[in-house]
Amino acid sequence: MSGASSAGACASMAGTERAISLIDGNSFYCSCERLFRPDLKDTPIIVLSNNDGAVVSLTPEAKALGFKMGTPYFQIRDELERKGVAVFSSNYVLYGDISDRMMATIETMSDSVSPYSIDEAFADLTGMPEPLEEYGRAIRDKVMRWTGIPVGVGIGPTKTLAKLANWAAKKWRDKTGCVVDLRDTNRQEKLLKVVEVDTIWGVGSRLKVKLNAAGIRTGWDLATHDSAAIRRIGGVVLERTALELRGIPCLSLEDIAPVRQMIAKGQSFGVRIHEVGPLQEAVGSYITRAAEKLRAQGSVCGALRVSIRTGMFNPNERHYSNAMVMQFTRPTDDTRELLAAGRDAVAALYEPGYAYAKAEILLMDLSDRGVKTGDLFAPAPREHSEELMSVMDAINRRMGRGTVRPAVVPGRVKWAMAQNMKSPEYTTNLDELWQIPTG
Repeated sequence: MSGASSAGACASMAGTERAISLIDGNSFYCSCERLFRPDLKDTPIIVLSNNDGAVVSLTPEAKALGFKMGTPYFQIRDELERKGVAVFSSNYVLYGDISDRMMATIETMSDSVSPYSIDEAFADLTGMPEPLEEYGRAIRDKVMRWTGIPVGVGIGPTKTLAKLANWAAKKWRDKTGCVVDLRDTNRQEKLLKVVEVDTIWGVGSRLKVKLNAAGIRTGWDLATHDSAAIRRIGGVVLERTALELRGIPCLSLEDIAPVRQMIAKGQSFGVRIHEVGPLQEAVGSYITRAAEKLRAQGSVCGALRVSIRTGMFNPNERHYSNAMVMQFTRPTDDTRELLAAGRDAVAALYEPGYAYAKAEILLMDLSDRGVKTGDLFAPAPREHSEELMSVMDAINRRMGRGTVRPAVVPGRVKWAMAQNMKSPEYTTNLDELWQIPTG
């Protein structure tokens, strides 16, 4: 494949030819559910989004029946029942715990692992024993043996080619055994010539339209097109993607999950809320979770935005929506300070007589801890705040989310999102441990 004038900066990262792998759980949410329901081994499974809204994960058996990602549940409820599909509400506590176990297993096979999402991780296999397809199968077998989760393994000289190799591994799983090594340039060319351009990582439907208009229809077209023209269509990001398809590394293994500049939390309620108290509880629960993420990335928050609204599409309901930003004189990551601001914001926003359907919070003006100079006249930080938050986070990581929480955040609530088909939290809740029928 031809080079490009702007390839130098990317190529300088290459050094010894790299072998980057992407390990990805197959139908991950469904696999987590099937893990504790062996009776569903060959049964089509679908997992729904928050409030049982739409399909977010489905097994190949469900796809074969014609069901698709993103389809609203209410549209296919009867058909799912008629065709014998097992349906589950999202169980993020379970999925998160299984993800942690999967990532820990992958780390035993590579010294450099960077999780990309709950079910995906990039791992550097440079220097591992050849052939790497066999090593990839060893990773797959170990993850399956240790966690019960089937994965696909794609290997390439760049992250983008590793992602494409993973796609091919699962697309033709019967032929590949869910492992594909795409380091050979002949194999790269063969695959790129048959995949549509929107199969490539980062190329969505809108960008596909622009590329097709320029005569770029396949991955090979993108890889071999003039770099300056590519940059005019999709900017430097698309240009880097094209260079990575040529085998020129442009993204380091660690260049995957940048520190968040804002942290958002919120969801629709399972039932309408009419009183201010439950609204404050809901906002408090979102703030508590967001604060954990804030501390995990070593940041502090300078402002908190709180919004509440009714259902906006039911003509029989009165509509109301409002938001407020609370500024902090001193950036903070203390859950207690954030909760106090959130409680005051809800009290100011709340208007009686409405049926509230959703609340959201946004942690804004984030900065690294200790970087910003505080207001000279701001109140002093709470004594031992950092130590207290650290202990609370450590307990919750070890014992399960919500084990230790502020008293204003209830454990069980009536307003929680609808999860009428949620499976037990088998691995994190002592009251919901997996039970094997006897007799």
